[in-house]
Amino acid sequence: MTHRVFGTWHDWGTARQQLAVVAPEVSVRRLGEAVAFAEEAHGDQKRPAGEPYVEHLLEVVEVLVSGVGVRDEDLLVAAVLHDVVEDTDRTAKEVGARFGPRVEAWVGWVTKPEPGADEDPAEVRNRYLQSLRGAPPEVLLLKLADRYSNVQRLDTHPRPEKRRSYYRETCRHLMPLATGVPWFEAAFAEWRESYRHLEDGASAPTA
Repeated sequence: MTHRVFGTWHDWGTARQQLAVVAPEVSVRRLGEAVAFAEEAHGDQKRPAGEPYVEHLLEVVEVLVSGVGVRDEDLLVAAVLHDVVEDTDRTAKEVGARFGPRVEAWVGWVTKPEPGADEDPAEVRNRYLQSLRGAPPEVLLLKLADRYSNVQRLDTHPRPEKRRSYYRETCRHLMPLATGVPWFEAAFAEWRESYRHLEDGASAPTA
């Protein structure tokens, strides 16, 4: 079984053109401001496989727009900015001042907290993932789109053990969040079948 892969919106110019076709009601000016803010904040940050980080941010928008059918501008802006507080020196207050309280709140929900000096990072991460069970519907869509972008090409991750742990985490924590969201339920079910070889005890795929 194959699964749908997103990633044609490699840059803002392409994304802007596609948005004008598939979602003309969405303000490309406002989204463009968010992309510029994110690009400046993330700088030369790369994804694990080496792609510019902005490609991930635009993939999340593409999943929401082309996959789920989202047209809420605040949610799409939050998709562009979802990692700026966690991964850069930008603050939640900066996000709120520039893009509004809804965007600030949703970005806050998906920002993993930094472990304290005496805290186990794995425990902190686990608590964060469990907290998403009580998240607003918009946050669930945002987090599911974020994770789908991150795992849709999981075999390109350079560390095999990370592939397995990320697969297990996605199945345990993220897939249950998709219950009741038909597009994500189907997308993650297809994705899981494509990556069954990463389950504990599974045989390696043959060429």
